Amino acid sequence: MKSIAAISAFALVLGSAAPVLAQSSKVPEGTKLAADQTFTYWLQDDLKTLDPDLSTSKDGNDVLQQMFEGLYQQDDHGNLVPALAKSYEVSDDKKTYTFHLRDEKWSNGDPVTAQDFVYAWRRLADPATASQYSWYIELMQVKNAHDVIAGDKKPSELGVKALDDHTLQVTLDSAIPYFRQMLVLSSTFPVPQKIVEKYGSDWTKPENMVVNGPYKLKSWKIGDSIELVKNDAYYDAANVTLTDLKFIPIQDNDQALTRYEAGELDFVQTPAGQYPRLKDEYPDAAHAPPRSCVYAYRFNVGPNGPEALKDVKVRKALSYAINRDIIVDKILKGGQKPAYTWTHWATANFKAPDVAYADMTQQERMDKAKELLKEAGYGPDHPLNLRIMYNTSADHKKIAIAVQQFWKQIGVKSTLENYEWKVYLDKLNGQHDFDVARTAWCADYNEASTYLDVNTSWSDQNSGQWSNSEYDKLMKDSKTAEDPQEDYTKAEKILAEDMPLAPIYAYSLPMLLNPQIKGYPFDNVQLNWYAKNMYKVAK
Repeated sequence: MKSIAAISAFALVLGSAAPVLAQSSKVPEGTKLAADQTFTYWLQDDLKTLDPDLSTSKDGNDVLQQMFEGLYQQDDHGNLVPALAKSYEVSDDKKTYTFHLRDEKWSNGDPVTAQDFVYAWRRLADPATASQYSWYIELMQVKNAHDVIAGDKKPSELGVKALDDHTLQVTLDSAIPYFRQMLVLSSTFPVPQKIVEKYGSDWTKPENMVVNGPYKLKSWKIGDSIELVKNDAYYDAANVTLTDLKFIPIQDNDQALTRYEAGELDFVQTPAGQYPRLKDEYPDAAHAPPRSCVYAYRFNVGPNGPEALKDVKVRKALSYAINRDIIVDKILKGGQKPAYTWTHWATANFKAPDVAYADMTQQERMDKAKELLKEAGYGPDHPLNLRIMYNTSADHKKIAIAVQQFWKQIGVKSTLENYEWKVYLDKLNGQHDFDVARTAWCADYNEASTYLDVNTSWSDQNSGQWSNSEYDKLMKDSKTAEDPQEDYTKAEKILAEDMPLAPIYAYSLPMLLNPQIKGYPFDNVQLNWYAKNMYKVAK
């Protein structure tokens, strides 16, 4: 467990009319800072919520970890560092953790206490909250989480309690070695009980919202922008250099690039296929680090899905027919890698198993796909027709069109359906109203179970409603295994054999980042970034 080094700070006073800039030890001595310490960040879609207990997206986590602090954060290399937890003890059986919290205040001046964590975690698990991420508290193995989520026990019976204002105790059903790594996700952050109970669902409005992180909410204009400003009540505000954060949702990636080039954005993901050109044009701004996310097409095998997809031969045929090399090398061109397994290749300690279809040539996969479809009873006299659903994005559309053509080559007809993000999420996870859906998963923590647990029958994120008792058992057994890697390997092989989804590619993050912005954690495979550790230099 790394300790936080003591940080000294001083203010640069440039005259009575000049801004006062905080300069932490993160800023090298002699660095000339820009007068305007604003960081403007592109979002693919507007956020559905700013409530940590309701958030489900990577973009949501990126915003929330600027506004809130939980027990832990990550450093620039993805290593765990303390946030609110200044120290901890764990019992001999590794099932009871006692965290000692440092002094911190909410932005309204109230103290942050262990009870704020207790309230937040109980609220996350409470069926009345209807959080689509309640399952995460069960993945953490918090005692009684399963029964609380199911409504069989009261939230007060969840294995979390405040021993006093500065001591939080968590009891687990099973010891898991990566438990503390799971605590960097915004779903585990504290929330201010008094404020939530006073304002209800309106507690996240700018005039009501109270936070404990380095930035607080200034404004949220739906579809236009989310603006955060430095929180002077933050315990380490003297060492926070960036003063303003702006998050701009732009669904059209080409438009976002245009706005970056016009100087309106400091960060943008490059549109599909354009990274090589942009790397030549902007060598100091272009980067493509690995990103722990995997892109896939999910098959709906539940009650609302088409009968055809309940046949594993059909699912395999559809997966085999996708030419991943074309998608990665001809469409995306940004450092992504073809994926034949669900877990990202850069995940800590993960070794991808050998799966048969990964070793075939694409022609062999296409031949096998046609054979499987024929065996399943589909052909010219009995064509297979499917809908491909994706959320609005030019890049998602390009991939969907490519898959549509790949499937056409094996005799499958498909139509494309695109929806705005909130509607797409509701159809995907709420109504399960789709045939085949574009999906992706970004790691909540750097361990293979973050991917594999998504496909368990109890997962709220298992939108295709696939269920496999052997798979479920492996993932349950992995929680108590001394070395779970064997279970993970077997689980990946089941996914390849039963094909509830078709992995397509492992992410990188081809981006343009304003060279004036320093401190971005390129070596953190989850790319969890904290604006408090960043700064903007003068031109």
